Amino acid sequence: MADRVTVIGWDGSPLTDAARSALGAASLVAGAAHHLALPEVPRTAERVRLGSVALAARRIAAHRGTAVVLADGDPGFFGVVRTLRAPEFGLEVEVVPAVSSVAAAFARAGMPWDDAQVVVAHRRTLRRAVNVCRAHTKVAVLTSPGAGPAELGLLLEGVHRTFVICEELGTEREQVSVVTSDNAADHTWRDPNVVIVIGGPAGPAAPGDGWISGREPGAGPRGWVLPDEEYGGGLGEGETDLLRAAQLARLGPRVGDLVWDIGCGSGAFATEAGRAGAAVIAVDRNLEACARTEAAARRFGVQLQIVRGTAPHVLENLPEPDVVRVGGGGAAVVSAVADRRPQRIVTHAATRDAAELVGRDLTEHGYRVECALLQSVELDTRAWRETERSVAFLLTGELLRREAPR
Repeated sequence: MADRVTVIGWDGSPLTDAARSALGAASLVAGAAHHLALPEVPRTAERVRLGSVALAARRIAAHRGTAVVLADGDPGFFGVVRTLRAPEFGLEVEVVPAVSSVAAAFARAGMPWDDAQVVVAHRRTLRRAVNVCRAHTKVAVLTSPGAGPAELGLLLEGVHRTFVICEELGTEREQVSVVTSDNAADHTWRDPNVVIVIGGPAGPAAPGDGWISGREPGAGPRGWVLPDEEYGGGLGEGETDLLRAAQLARLGPRVGDLVWDIGCGSGAFATEAGRAGAAVIAVDRNLEACARTEAAARRFGVQLQIVRGTAPHVLENLPEPDVVRVGGGGAAVVSAVADRRPQRIVTHAATRDAAELVGRDLTEHGYRVECALLQSVELDTRAWRETERSVAFLLTGELLRREAPR
């Protein structure tokens, strides 16, 4: 095992005395090509080109001597420190940090970033990173080859965002460009780069000073679902607050997910899925329903994409969902949704026959089906008299076969 491992962050600034001292004593230095070309790297040191961090960690673990790992930005922020400290390598590391590339990017843009989401995009996580960009007004994306500004822009089709693209931060070739998301694919971008994705209608300002980075948890009214009156009344039969609560509990939308809400009606469910941090596409053929959904989302500071059209045909060109609520359209729409293989689907039916029809179709598509008869009775608490009763069959389909990540 290496006698000592020092991880040095590099942001283009002159190295600190601590970094110079560690490099001067190193018998092995690992880093990218531009790190290994630094004049402070000893000529006699073994040099390891940093591609796979895990492979480099094995080399370091087997090395007898003093090792240094050079990395861009702050190596403890989505960086090499996590891998080097993995139990299988048994390495104890000292860290000499530098300004993270995210902090540097926001500094170049002259923007605060305590209210930003930060995500890493590579081929396996690109889709989820894009969903975060759909759902939030300020996101920093640490990109990688094949998951860069062009790919982000293509996957954000139909959602307008502004990209601040910071290429090769800290080097002589550093460049900062501002483009709209629909134009990002028209250029060739140099790696490494950080993309700041901003835009969308801003929500209501939170009172007082910020106290937590990223999205403030629980911003807005309390409750996973809000009372029907919050949406101005006139909700459809499948939109009662208790039914919405059950649907949300079964779907469990979260940050990085894309939710389809088909037959969005008043926008109550779509808004509440968005409040949970998920990206949401709300679909309805009715112009008034689309307008109500947009108003609800704006009121509660939620980012939604609203698509007007008739399901199932309008679903063909939508990006792949993780979970879906079918609020209207019946068995034909549920069948079309199941063809897209989301992890979970919820819908409701007014009769047992209709529920059985939907349940059989979901089963044939490879979903495990649960059905519950939900009955809610509203009471006037002044006299404890029944004022309203609603009954619905709640169906949940969960994909049985675990599919490869998309």
